[in-house]
Order: sequence, then structure tokens, then C-alpha cells
Amino acid sequence: MSEQRWLQLVCYTKEDSADAIESAMEDANALSITLQDKFDNPVLEPLPGEVRLWKDLIITALFDYDTDLESLNTILSKNTEAWNIDKFLIETVEDQDWERVWMKDFHPMKFGQNLWIYPSNYDIPIDDSVKILLDPGLAFGTGTHPTTALCLEWLDQNPPINHNVIDYGCGSGILALAAAKLGANKIIATDIDPQALIATKDNMQRNSISFDKISCYLPPDCPAEPVDLLLANILCGPLNELFPTLSSLTKNGGKLVLSGLLNEQKQQIIDTYSADFKDFEIKQLDDWVRISATKAS
Repeated sequence: MSEQRWLQLVCYTKEDSADAIESAMEDANALSITLQDKFDNPVLEPLPGEVRLWKDLIITALFDYDTDLESLNTILSKNTEAWNIDKFLIETVEDQDWERVWMKDFHPMKFGQNLWIYPSNYDIPIDDSVKILLDPGLAFGTGTHPTTALCLEWLDQNPPINHNVIDYGCGSGILALAAAKLGANKIIATDIDPQALIATKDNMQRNSISFDKISCYLPPDCPAEPVDLLLANILCGPLNELFPTLSSLTKNGGKLVLSGLLNEQKQQIIDTYSADFKDFEIKQLDDWVRISATKAS
């Protein structure tokens, strides 16, 4: 059997022109259209239904190999200036096992002294390290982003043995999984995105972690019982807005770990949370920071 081939059109443009270019691609019977940032900056924690674009985009469309793209080529050429097109190209793509292609770029990573994240398809060594098997699915959180790495490092250095924990904004569930592997008693994983809860449950099964250990909820359904440790790797704006909620969910004397913050945003968060928390500690990685603190009695 011969391998399937496809035509791929890659267009470099600006945010304001995305709708027009996507419409032209759809009219040409594109099978799929993907938008990505030209400079590979992540978009973290968009709200449900929110589409947040970058200023400089790469729009990629995939077509059946026998699709006639001459008309689309002509449309893009005529509108190069109006649609802010820097360049576009058409290329042939051979069929591949796309999941395997993605996973080959996801390598084992070490956090702190003893915590490792492994791709779920990797041959796992037999040793005394703490290991998490991960497939992020469509949810944020692989450990490659500095904010996630900072939180994993904190957990490795401060294992939550016999603690009750909340992973607020759980994404792939990576922090909840790490807490479970490092000795936590009960963990609540919560996220505004239902896809994140699906990814978390899938990763729990991948790591043989029971639903008695980690419970998954949308925020409105999250139990209100305060916990010993609350982790929230989201963004500065939501962290400011969520201060009353996150404070109420942290026991007096309990620990709070916040990330998803740029260095210039740290003082804003400290000013907000100092009403209920003390003993702030800051750790920076690249332009991102982690803030940890203790709930005042």
C-alpha cells in the first residue's frame, strides 16, 4: 500500500488578517487549518470559548494531494499587501504517525533531585527516582514551560507527604500527579477547561493513580474544604481575581505556591496575597517566577 500524501500551504501573516486567510483556505476545501505563533510564544490558560491570537502568525492548511490550489494561490498573491502576508509556500507532506512525531520531541526531564517526567511511550528505567508518565493531550502542562518546571521543582524539594492538596488550574494534571507520587494524601484537580479534566484522568490511569487519590472538578463543583497545600500555575490576572477563593481553600499554616507569573508581575501578587499570607519566597527561571508563602494563622 502506498503512503498517503498531502499538500500543505504555509502562510506568514498578521493577527488582523487571520479570518480572511482562513476563509480563503476553507473555500479551497482545506482539511485542517492550524494557527501558531511565528515566535513560538505560548498562550496560557485561555478562558472557555476565548480565542487569543498572536500578532505575528503562521497559518498552515492541509489539503488532499490532488486539490487544485491555483485559485487560492492567485487570491493570496493578489492580497499579499492587504492581508499582511510576508510570504506563503505550498509543499508536499508525506503521511506520518503524527503522535509519534510529536512524542519524539518530548524527552525525559528531571526536576529537583529525584522527580522525573517521562513521555508515556518511553522505556522507563528501574531505579529509585519518582517517575511520572505524561501525555498532555490538548491541555497545558508538560514540564517544558518554566512555570511548570518551577512548581515541579518546589514539589521535589517540599514533598507533600500526608498532605491534602489542590491543583488549581490543573491542565494536564502534572502537578496533581507529582503531588500524588511524592506522598500526598488526597488531591483535588480543578480547571475551567473540561478538556483539562479529561487529560488529567487519562494521565492518572497512565500512572496507575486511583480516583480515590485524585478527584477532578470544574471550579464551581470544587469542595470548599481548606487544604495543606494549594498549587496554582495560571496567570497574574486570574491569580489576583482568585485571591479570596485561593485563600479560603488554604488552611491556616498551609502552603501556597503560585506561578504563571512574569518577573515584573511578582510584586502585584505579593501585595494582593500579603493580606492573608506571610514568609514569601520567590524563585525565577528565565522571565518567569514562582511565589511560595504560608497562610497566616
